[in-house]
Amino acid sequence: MSNRTRRELFADIGRGMIAASVGTAFAHDLGFATAFADEQPARLTFGDLDPLVNFLQETPPDKLVAAVITKLKGGTELKQLVAAAALTNARAFGGEDYIGFHTLMALAPAFQMSQEETKAELKPLAVLKVLHRNASRLNDFGATKETLKAVTPGKLTTTRGGEQLREVTRKGDLAAAEATFAAICAKGKPEDALNELMVEVDDATEVHRVVLVSRAWDMTRFVGTERANTMLRQSVHYCVNVEKNANQAKYNGPIRELLPKLLDQYKLVGSKVGTKAADDAWVLRFADTVFKSDAAQSADAVAAALAEGISTDAIGEALSLAANQLILRDEGRPKAWVSAGKPEGSIHGDSIGVHACDTIHAWRNLASIGDRRTQVTSLILAGYQVGRDRANRAEFLKWDAYPRTEHSEKVKGLPADSLFKELDGAIRDKDQARAAALTARLSETSNSAKDVFNLFRTYAISEDGALHAEKYYATASDEFTRARSAFKWRQLIALARVTASAYGYAAPAHKEACERLKA
Repeated sequence: MSNRTRRELFADIGRGMIAASVGTAFAHDLGFATAFADEQPARLTFGDLDPLVNFLQETPPDKLVAAVITKLKGGTELKQLVAAAALTNARAFGGEDYIGFHTLMALAPAFQMSQEETKAELKPLAVLKVLHRNASRLNDFGATKETLKAVTPGKLTTTRGGEQLREVTRKGDLAAAEATFAAICAKGKPEDALNELMVEVDDATEVHRVVLVSRAWDMTRFVGTERANTMLRQSVHYCVNVEKNANQAKYNGPIRELLPKLLDQYKLVGSKVGTKAADDAWVLRFADTVFKSDAAQSADAVAAALAEGISTDAIGEALSLAANQLILRDEGRPKAWVSAGKPEGSIHGDSIGVHACDTIHAWRNLASIGDRRTQVTSLILAGYQVGRDRANRAEFLKWDAYPRTEHSEKVKGLPADSLFKELDGAIRDKDQARAAALTARLSETSNSAKDVFNLFRTYAISEDGALHAEKYYATASDEFTRARSAFKWRQLIALARVTASAYGYAAPAHKEACERLKA
């Protein structure tokens, strides 16, 4: 007679029902366990992508570039490789490893960069760079590392699954959080699961917390929405780990109190989407308000604008401009913050400005795809984030934005047809001030930003970028596209500074990839 408890019995029945309804193989694809209770958690498998996932997990970094190029020549599509890499990364690191989740967040931007490349033979370069980074990190831990296993859906004790997920996450209970989120995923559409997850993500504001969930959702374009659970549950792991740090829980206390108060005060939950247009002057004023306010004041300003019915696009654009100032004004990394590949005066990598811009871009993306609650909370938290990030260095209010007058004067007399070549030289000289001034000049003389983006993209691929080059390039190019004409080139000027700052640290395997692709 079996010694299984009633709970184990019903858990097995539940697993059987899932397997019966979607099929055992598909249940594994979703990340749901169908094994019996006395067995070890099952390995995540990915159906027709499994061979490619295993290939990327098992190929060592020194052999990867050649092996991937052989795959490409054999008919494997670049998009398939990105999908397989995302699944390889998710299974191995599960949102718990710093370099691991930064690599995941770079995959979709790298693919975007590949699609912008005009030379067919060089299209894989950006993706190869990130695949090599993924292989290198796997090599550090061993090819057999697997953080995510198939998970058995738990029981939802309330119709508000997101609140239940938040409660168990705050307790630092990973098993309960995983089971709760699996149950959320099993009962509805992927979009519904994202909105429930956002109740937990909204519990704090921090760059990796929000960019991870945004980029993980973006990856469903590659892996399919049927694997949204695998992508999104990385955020569950990340958030649970945050709760294990007592200092982080204390640090996030103020926003946990403020957000529900603002939602109630301005009656935003269930409110209609605002349709009031905002002119350029309003956007600039609002961006300035957010930039100069503290975190709580910025959040309140956003909530008030939402209640007034201002369009979410206008609010989001103002938030993006406010974050953009954190790059344009930055005096650079102080001596106390210097680390390998990020010298004094640099602004690339995990600088306040790059982090802020990537974060607000992620919040805007989530606001555009989520339900009304996700929309309003994302924008409020974006305002809070800008205010808090700016306050980390009070000097931002004293520093002038680049290009500064003295820098603009030095390039004022240059012939228009020499500006592009001069910009390339400024990047190679790591001269952020000159690069910013030249980009501003180009905004006055050029009708198209395409050539400038092409130049910056080349360096975003060839240079290491301290884990942030691909993400920030995608942020700047997307914000440029969304912005009204009066503000577009601010994004390019900021990207010019970051590009010049990052130059001189070649990306691993880039030279080999170039040689093999041109062969």
